[in-house]
Amino acid sequence: MAKKKRRDGFMIQAAILAAAGFLSRIIGLLYAVPLYQIIGEEGNGYYATAYDIYFMILLISTYSIPTAVSKVISQRLAVEEYKNANKLFKCSLIYVLVVGSFTAAITFIFAPSLVVDQSVLCLRIMAPTIFFSGLLSVFRGYMQAHNTMVPTAVSQIIEQIMNAVVSVAAAYIFTMPFRGGTDESKIAVHGAAGSALGTFAGVIAGLIFILIVYLRRRMSIIEKIESDKNTHEESYKDLFKVIFLMVTPVILSTFIYNVSTTFDMKIYWSAITHKSITTKAAARTYGIYSRQFLVLINLPTAVASAVSSALIPGISGAYSKGDVKDVNAKLNKAIRTTMLLMIPSAVGMAVLANPIMQLLFSGTDKRAGYALAGGCISIIFYALSTVTNGVLQAIGKVSDPVKNAAIALIVHLAFVIAGLNVLSADYSLAILVSGSVVYSLFMVVFNSRSINKHLGYRADFKLVYIRPAVSAAVMGVFSILIYKAVYHITIINMPKRTAIANGLSLLISIFISMIIYAFMILRIGGYTEEEILDIPKGKIVVKIAKKLRLLK
Repeated sequence: MAKKKRRDGFMIQAAILAAAGFLSRIIGLLYAVPLYQIIGEEGNGYYATAYDIYFMILLISTYSIPTAVSKVISQRLAVEEYKNANKLFKCSLIYVLVVGSFTAAITFIFAPSLVVDQSVLCLRIMAPTIFFSGLLSVFRGYMQAHNTMVPTAVSQIIEQIMNAVVSVAAAYIFTMPFRGGTDESKIAVHGAAGSALGTFAGVIAGLIFILIVYLRRRMSIIEKIESDKNTHEESYKDLFKVIFLMVTPVILSTFIYNVSTTFDMKIYWSAITHKSITTKAAARTYGIYSRQFLVLINLPTAVASAVSSALIPGISGAYSKGDVKDVNAKLNKAIRTTMLLMIPSAVGMAVLANPIMQLLFSGTDKRAGYALAGGCISIIFYALSTVTNGVLQAIGKVSDPVKNAAIALIVHLAFVIAGLNVLSADYSLAILVSGSVVYSLFMVVFNSRSINKHLGYRADFKLVYIRPAVSAAVMGVFSILIYKAVYHITIINMPKRTAIANGLSLLISIFISMIIYAFMILRIGGYTEEEILDIPKGKIVVKIAKKLRLLK
């Protein structure tokens, strides 16, 4: 029984983070809809421009702290070095206080040099968030190192809810003085600034929550520190060195891995100024790419991010003990779980791209649907690269993701620069979307080679990829057929209610498609009873599957 609980631990922690991450992105998607109606595609473009720079600076300063803190502290906790773990926690706090305050000040001061004029106000409102985000990251990493993902998960949800409420409310309030006027760009600029206030409010709310959790657990943490009989106590000098040596490569890796969108933005605005297109039209195109396409692509990949975060403490501890077999077992389970969910997500978005875009962003340019259909394959690639990045960092091969991401980024930038400068502005959205696919594909290829080199891991291609792909293909065919049938029936009875017909048809199609995919994956032997029992609520799934004779 104890063995079973240990085996379930990773899946439960991953499920907690996955649920929180997915719910957070659902909330992000839901508030993006009213926000789109308030500030429009132009406002979305200005907000996305500022956010890309903000996110890039966050990557450099504090974004990777949870991963780094979780890794170095979990290593000490695994051997019951509670004093050293606590000292590492203090070092991490000092690190983000210094780096976070410096980068926040630089962002605020140099905002006019970093973004177009219409995005300056938005970026300056975001600047203080960098400092507080660093503090939040340290506490999240500290909790994750103790193999408890609940505080991180709940804080993510609280952060996103506050972000949603304040973003929509502030965007509406900020734009009120300019409504009814002739200059729509003022609505876009000030609406974007209002939505930026939500980012700040969300981080503050998440930080307050996780501080409360930490203070409640502080006594038990102190008791463990006082009971520590370990005679090897590391100096603060050595621990700062550990933090620096661990954080720096992780920052570089995470920065290079995530910064492609920021580079895309700078390249896009630079190239577009030399073409016969207005700033308003350019902002609309970039808004579709960043605030519609990328938002939807990132929605399912929240699962991969959760799996990666849950993976690091366990793999780091197993690898430090030399248990490569356990490392590979955890890796195999992580990739299989990720592909089980990501492949059908990509297929579903491909076949229902236009209905999804019209449901969420009513009246949006038809290019949005084409972009989602053409670029949804990157869901699979980004998910795989996220998980493999986490594994390489967990086993201490932190330089590999840096090199892999750098090479992939160079290929990506060459593709985007050539496309945006050679082709006309009409193809700019297609180039940006294709660039994201190219980048994520190269990351997967290079990371997979590194994983195989260090761990000798080779996935069972048929089991991990082919069976989910076949099941998803069958699901995809039924998805579009069901959507069209329900839409046809609904529109006959409600000829002028196209939005209702689209929404109803889409929801029914998605619900039935999920059942079809589950039926197919079990029917063709994608998962055994023992593997299903490993997932949360697996007993219920097994019971239903046996009644339907999908399992023996």
